[in-house]
Amino acid sequence: MNKELSQEQSKTLLDLLKARFEKNINRHIGIDWVKIQAKLLANTEKLWILDQMELTGGEPDVIGFDTNSGEYLFYDCSAESPKGRRSLCYDKKALDSRKENKPANNVIDLAAEIGIELLTEEQYRDLQKFGEFDLKTSSWVMTPPEIRKLGGAIFCDRRYNHIFKYHNGAESYYAARGFRGLLRV
Repeated sequence: MNKELSQEQSKTLLDLLKARFEKNINRHIGIDWVKIQAKLLANTEKLWILDQMELTGGEPDVIGFDTNSGEYLFYDCSAESPKGRRSLCYDKKALDSRKENKPANNVIDLAAEIGIELLTEEQYRDLQKFGEFDLKTSSWVMTPPEIRKLGGAIFCDRRYNHIFKYHNGAESYYAARGFRGLLRV
């Protein structure tokens, strides 16, 4: 698979990301767009990944800077769980366990295909500091191995001005549940 955008696609995406960055300055106070853009232009595969995040409805935006790694953190900032990443069970084992009515894919494989990390519960809670996300939907989050080993998986949402964490069988999937990702640039 070609993981490069054309010059025109790159310009269009960068313009979109810059506009979102400027519109939501509260998510990244003290961070300079020019530095982010330079890093993106130096690593075109990251641009391709951001485009995939955008195409699946994630509306990626910078929500921080990791001083240890020197990386900018792009999270999916769509108001609801990204539309192009819903109706998925948690992982391949869960998908394979379904005898009928299998979804098209699973969260772990699709995140890897796109090139993003699935948010942890802590990262999901951090995201909620920048707005109100998943008021009508929910998002799978990285599930601890001890829970997954027993057949479960974890998801979160925001209701009643609180962030809730729930469990479900990993093989379950719902039209209103997707997943949010993180890209380090």
